[in-house]
Amino acid sequence: MSLFWRIFALNAVVLGSATALLLWAPVTVSVPVVLTEAIILVSGLVVMLVANAALLRIGLAPLDRLTRLMTTVDLLRPGQRLPEGGRGETAELIRTFNAMLERLEHERASSSARALFAQEAERRRIAQELHDEVGQSMTAIQLSLERAADDADQPLRGELRHVQEITRGSLDEVRRLVRRLRPGVLEDLGLVSALASLTGEFATHVGIRVVRHFENGLPALDHQTELVLYRVAQEALTNAARHAEAGQVEVSLRHTGQAVVLAVVDDGRGTGAACEGAGMRGMRERALLIGATLDVTSQPRSGTTVRLTVPLRKQS
Repeated sequence: MSLFWRIFALNAVVLGSATALLLWAPVTVSVPVVLTEAIILVSGLVVMLVANAALLRIGLAPLDRLTRLMTTVDLLRPGQRLPEGGRGETAELIRTFNAMLERLEHERASSSARALFAQEAERRRIAQELHDEVGQSMTAIQLSLERAADDADQPLRGELRHVQEITRGSLDEVRRLVRRLRPGVLEDLGLVSALASLTGEFATHVGIRVVRHFENGLPALDHQTELVLYRVAQEALTNAARHAEAGQVEVSLRHTGQAVVLAVVDDGRGTGAACEGAGMRGMRERALLIGATLDVTSQPRSGTTVRLTVPLRKQS
């Protein structure tokens, strides 16, 4: 039954019931209307309106559910669907909406994949230029300063040594940026070694205690999945340092049945119901890239937990 005929039938039931009551009820209407008759007529009208509203509420309930879903749907949280039971225009509208969500999620995942691939390519290019151009130039400057300091007299020698130390620190910072942009250890030694290097460097430069729990015998993952796990851990640690005011961060990587789970838990101030920023949206887009699920729980003064669950059936 179409939505038009459904509403028509509901109103027909109410009006028909009211007509039947007027025909068979022992009630008459005088001219002019007396108070008792007016009270009965108004009461009947109220009953008709209440019954009509209740029946329309039941008949239009699927549209209410569809409206609520349309206002809350998020393409970065796929899988939100309405049940497609029933027949008629409302059921067809729900099926069409679910099909639209499926198409939009697929298109969003494809566009996110292209953007992330381009981003990683740009990271590699910048890292290569920093290593080849800036790094080599600063190395040459450092060697020249060392030779000049050896030939100089005091107090110029001390000043040159000081400039040499500044250059050495800047060169170390460039190398650290290169490792963040292009984690070579991930390609050479694998995910666990890359996460160990990442957390160790994080603890050294940020000053936050890091506790690591990496299980042995993890299943083999493809390079794309390992890169997503690494980038999510990197972003979660960055958020903990910038926003959480944490004193300790726990990073774990474990194998649970049919999934690999990465968890980053801090003891900071949490975010509560605050809106997610660009970093969190970036993590969700990376999770969609490999068919993983990203769960973020955060409460004020209770810390934040970022958990990435990668189903193994998605691996190739």
